[in-house]
Amino acid sequence: MNIAILDAHPLNPGDLSWEPLEQFGTLSIYPRTAPADTYTRAKDADIVITNKVCFDATLLARLPKLRCIVVTATGYNIIDLQAATERGIVVCNAPAYSTSSVAQHVIALLLHIANRVSDYAHLNRHGHWSASPDFCYYNTLTLELSGKTIGIVGLGNIGSTVAAIAHAMGLRVVAHTSKTTLPDYITSADLPTLLATSDIVTLHCPLTDATRHLINRDTLALMRRGAILINTARGPLIDEAAVADALHSGHLAAFGADVLSTEPPAADNPLLTAPNSYTTPHIAWATLEARQRLMDITIDNVRAFVSGSPVNVVK
Repeated sequence: MNIAILDAHPLNPGDLSWEPLEQFGTLSIYPRTAPADTYTRAKDADIVITNKVCFDATLLARLPKLRCIVVTATGYNIIDLQAATERGIVVCNAPAYSTSSVAQHVIALLLHIANRVSDYAHLNRHGHWSASPDFCYYNTLTLELSGKTIGIVGLGNIGSTVAAIAHAMGLRVVAHTSKTTLPDYITSADLPTLLATSDIVTLHCPLTDATRHLINRDTLALMRRGAILINTARGPLIDEAAVADALHSGHLAAFGADVLSTEPPAADNPLLTAPNSYTTPHIAWATLEARQRLMDITIDNVRAFVSGSPVNVVK
């Protein structure tokens, strides 16, 4: 059994171990794999482990030995699932490994925007508080979140956890979801209503043809002036140029994100320099605890496939 790990570094930069996988076969570990190298590295593999290396129908047709793709992520849009199914290739993912870490990051972005901790720490380093004639110093307003309305688009594991934390912080919670049974502290709403009534909107839906550019010039126009938008789900859920324009005009008070449409982003991505835009480099999932859970799930996925009873199979 040959196992090829095609982009090993993001999951394991050296603080975890791939060693448990060696019991299942011969292991080839590549820190990163460029598209031009994917075929060469995957052609002899029975199992490939990938996070962002794509497998489209053309590539899959060239890999007759491949029997299983283990995705080290919850999302699996990098795989042509129909083509994999037609070729009898099992595709497994890693559900719910990062729920706590990503929900925590959402709240971190929100609290950063509301309290401007790093902004004021930066000013302090440059003497602004020391030069103040008063006991305090502030040149921008901070925001009390209790009593505000947060709109959550998508109520899966992460969205539900964000909702629970937000409720505990005193926010009113509105959700756009297909679920019919909700906790009593969550109010269901269609998307236009959610956008029009929320002080904060946070995205937690999958990327599909229907949700691509879900936030665009038209839907931004529905949002309250001065609202906050957060995206830790998938970059293409938003029209980046439209969001940047909304920040420049002041229609959006702030934008917090951990994902962009292209990663790493082009240096001229407008959200990197737009006012009140706070973007982290896709790190919400990457706490040590979450990566260890992801490693454990990956090993279990390989073990289950080798034993003939695959788990976490995506349909």
